[in-house]
Amino acid sequence: MSRSPPLPDQPTLEIDPDMTDRERLAALREHFADIVEVNATLEERLDDARERRENLREEVDKLERENETLKTTSLYVATAEELTDEGIVIKQHGNNQEVLTEVSPKLREQIESGDRVAVNDSFTVQTVLEAEKDARAQAMEIDESPDVTYDEIGGLEEQTREVREAVEQPLENPEQFETVGIEPPSGVLLHGPPGTGKTMLAKAVANQTDATFIKMAGSELVQKFIGEGAKLVRDLFELASQREPAIVFIDEIDAVGSKRTDSKTSGDAEVQRTMMQLLSEMDGFEDRGEIRIIAATNRFDMLDRAILRPGRFDRLIEVPEPDEEARRRILDIHTRDMTIADDVEFDELAKATEGKSGADIESLATEAGMFAIRDERTEVRQSDFEDALEKMDESDETGIVTDGSLPSYAY
Repeated sequence: MSRSPPLPDQPTLEIDPDMTDRERLAALREHFADIVEVNATLEERLDDARERRENLREEVDKLERENETLKTTSLYVATAEELTDEGIVIKQHGNNQEVLTEVSPKLREQIESGDRVAVNDSFTVQTVLEAEKDARAQAMEIDESPDVTYDEIGGLEEQTREVREAVEQPLENPEQFETVGIEPPSGVLLHGPPGTGKTMLAKAVANQTDATFIKMAGSELVQKFIGEGAKLVRDLFELASQREPAIVFIDEIDAVGSKRTDSKTSGDAEVQRTMMQLLSEMDGFEDRGEIRIIAATNRFDMLDRAILRPGRFDRLIEVPEPDEEARRRILDIHTRDMTIADDVEFDELAKATEGKSGADIESLATEAGMFAIRDERTEVRQSDFEDALEKMDESDETGIVTDGSLPSYAY
């Protein structure tokens, strides 16, 4: 630690009796200036001392916290599986080891089967932890108010009508179904090539009904440890019940709902266990209030028949690649905020984009705008669209794009 500099000497005043009044006044003024200077130096030294004291106090607090942490025994997370007269059966996370352990009478009153608890090295329950749903919700995309509208979806009028009948109308006018005497469709499955607007369609319905949009990829439901995927499915539907009205959208459902095989591997068994939990949740779906379920897949042929039977997905809606008229409409949607030159022929572009998906056409419009920016223009010309289309075709053939963007088939 550095030594503080010595304090400044206190100024002294010497008055000569032979001094005139003017000289005495000058000496007093000089003495006063010296006092002010010394006082300022002392004030500065005092501020420095206070700052050093605060820094030392923070360092002491930090060291005390670290010391307390080192003295504290680590706790392990487990799940209370069963409450018995002898104690509580817990399953430790990570190794799925089940242990019969003890718990204090006060904690026992707070614990229910399925609760998360913290145990010490002796497996004694130390405390009850909060529910895990908030942490698991990180795997879900939760949108309280999606900003996608039906006007942003081009060429899917028939599919939009069917989805609205199955999802929007039961949420907005359930009395109509009661009057007719039928149950609304319990689920909607959208299937078709990538980039055709399946997710946008689900978000638009959620926007129209002011429902919370909860999206999860099927691949997220495939977990490493036994029972984790099934628990995540339960949490997904429980979260939806807390946010209702809600629309649950499961993308890539083929990852968890593919046809069952005779494979005996633990991975396949866990996927099937997760699928059975999903089927169980869907069977009780009509009792869940204002919650609708939509799923999407690019591999309809891979789905298990149990998923497709009536009562689970009552509406199977194909979302195909857009035809020429639909491509023209999609071009209008994705270029309405762009500055378009008079020479742009959208009808010709609609014909030239045969076989492209809606996502491809959106990428085409963006890439055309990039060509205009590279030429330091604000207006997008027909040549920009043609260059963008040529670039997309090259990336389709090679699967490689040199500027770092995704190839068109990846959208």
